[in-house]
Amino acid sequence: MRDRPSVTNLDQPDPHARHVLERAEIEGIELIRFLYADHGGVIRGKAASRSRLAERLNTGIGHTVAMMAMNMLDQLQEVEHLGPVGEVRIVPDPSTFVPLPHAPGAAAMLSDLREPDGSPWAACARTFLKDAVGALADEGYTLLAAFEPEFTLGRRLPDPAGGFDRLVPLDDTLCYAATGFDTAHDYTIKLIRALETQGLHVEHYHPELGPGQQELSVRHAPALRAADNHVLYRETVRGVAMRMSMWASLAPKPLADQAGNGAHLHLSLWNDTQNMFADDSELRAGFIGGLIAHLPALTALTCGSVNGFRRLAPRTWASAYAVYGPDNREAAIRICSPLGESGEPNLELKPSDSSANPYLSLGAVIHAGLDGIRRKLDPGEAVDVDPDTRPGRYPRLPASLEEALDALEADEVLMEALGPLRRSAYLAVKRSEAAAFAAKDASYELFHHMRVF
Repeated sequence: MRDRPSVTNLDQPDPHARHVLERAEIEGIELIRFLYADHGGVIRGKAASRSRLAERLNTGIGHTVAMMAMNMLDQLQEVEHLGPVGEVRIVPDPSTFVPLPHAPGAAAMLSDLREPDGSPWAACARTFLKDAVGALADEGYTLLAAFEPEFTLGRRLPDPAGGFDRLVPLDDTLCYAATGFDTAHDYTIKLIRALETQGLHVEHYHPELGPGQQELSVRHAPALRAADNHVLYRETVRGVAMRMSMWASLAPKPLADQAGNGAHLHLSLWNDTQNMFADDSELRAGFIGGLIAHLPALTALTCGSVNGFRRLAPRTWASAYAVYGPDNREAAIRICSPLGESGEPNLELKPSDSSANPYLSLGAVIHAGLDGIRRKLDPGEAVDVDPDTRPGRYPRLPASLEEALDALEADEVLMEALGPLRRSAYLAVKRSEAAAFAAKDASYELFHHMRVF
């Protein structure tokens, strides 16, 4: 048998790249997935073999531009400059290298989509967030963030009536019930160990409201790392379940008659070592004012699916009104009380779920908040009641993806931030999804979101 050729190349100028090559050799990694998130919110990618890894770290892997015009049903949309002609590269970020414990012999890196000459590509979602982080840095600030996801754990079974596969929840225990911990224990421990192996530090876990529903949160991080973490989280939650002959869905509403799955976005703004949200300051008010002003458009990016608006309903604790308030879980923006004397306050954006592309979602939130700071936007009164108990007093968020897309298209700040290619592709992809699901019944929508997310 021939010896396997070594790929270690100590001439790599990037120390992260050298470390990746060494780890791949030592740990026997055969395939390294280069992952990205598309406009449909789907995590896609290609994988490099270990023998070609040194080369692919530099060149990336070739990829058709058309994939950023693909919707979540794998239906290609007609978008100018995103057709059969044209090439980009999936270029990995070596600093994001992680093994995949649920897929022995495999690892992953989060990736940018770049032009063949290595320059940024105008449709890359990860680049959009990088640019937003850069705009924030120009103002002297950094953002720490964390997604707080929920998911439904169960088994995917054929429908006895011959319809679409069903997601049968793992249990029917009550919210926070101790029996729920025991039912999902083996899975949860494997998931925690897999996440910690990848550098995602688990904060807390509990069984949630719906049958089979779980909530497991990881620690906050700088904005780009937070979005990278959420991609890895989504992949790991589902991968660990598959290895245990189960199915996990982070879809906003995989079961029509049960609680929906959010991915609330927690945010804190920093100036060096000072948390700028620690006080009821003009800056915090401006940031909240920016979020409130742009919320109708933001929901097209933070709740970026037809299924997401099935979840976003009043009196479901999903926050369907464009208001904010201290510890108000029916407000779209909650001002979170700090935990203990050493805790830091933060904002929680509740109209957010895991069907969104996290790079577009978080990048758009930064641009909205920045607009509020720059223009010193007034967020209005803080709301300390369920806004649905005051009919007509508070603005309702869009009730459908189509309404949210209309709001996005009318929002000059966010459309300018997205840029011509990215915004035209996103609108085309999302409008195609809205039309495709409108033409089918609810079971079609629920199944496809359960399957994809």
